Amino acid sequence: MRERLRILIVDDHPVWRDGVRADIESSSRDDAPMEVAGEASDGGSAIELALELMPDVVLMDLQLPHLSGVEATRHISETAPHIKVLVLSASAEEADVLEAVKAGASGYLLKSSTAAEITDAIRRVSEGEPVFTPSLAGLVLDEFRRIAHKAPGEPALTERENEVLRLVAKGYTYKEIGEKL
Repeated sequence: MRERLRILIVDDHPVWRDGVRADIESSSRDDAPMEVAGEASDGGSAIELALELMPDVVLMDLQLPHLSGVEATRHISETAPHIKVLVLSASAEEADVLEAVKAGASGYLLKSSTAAEITDAIRRVSEGEPVFTPSLAGLVLDEFRRIAHKAPGEPALTERENEVLRLVAKGYTYKEIGEKL
C-alpha cells in the first residue's frame, strides 16, 4: 500500500474547492489513498498553509486575490521544492502557462478537465512527472524550442531527446513513453 497523498487546494471560489475536494475524496483508493490536507482562498494563505502542512501537492488556481497563483507557486517552489505545484486554471493563455512553469509549477491543467484527469494528474505530479493538458504541453514544448534556438553555443537536443519531448507534448506518461521507445 502506498503512502497517503496529501493535497492543498487553492482557489478563491468555495464551491469549486468543495467540488474538487469531493472528487479527491471519492477517488481515494486503498492502493493509492489521497486526502485534502487543507484549503486556501488566496496566494498568501496558500504559502502559509503549504509551509505549515507540507502537502505532497498543491492544486493551485492562478487568479487569486492579494497574491497571484504564479507568485504563490514561485514562493512555495523556492521555499519548499519537495512540494509539487499543479496548476488548475481556467486560462489557456500561453503567457499564463509559461509564467506558471517558470515559477516552478510541475503541471498545468485546465478547469475543463474531468475529475479523473485531475486526480490522475495529482498522482503523476506527486511521482515527479510533469503533467500538462496536451494542447498546453505543445505550448511549453514550442517555448523550449524557441529558447533552445536562441542560445548559440549550447548543445542541441539529440534526436532521442526530441522524440521524448514530442511524446510528452502529446500527453503520454513516462511509462508509456518508455514502452514506445
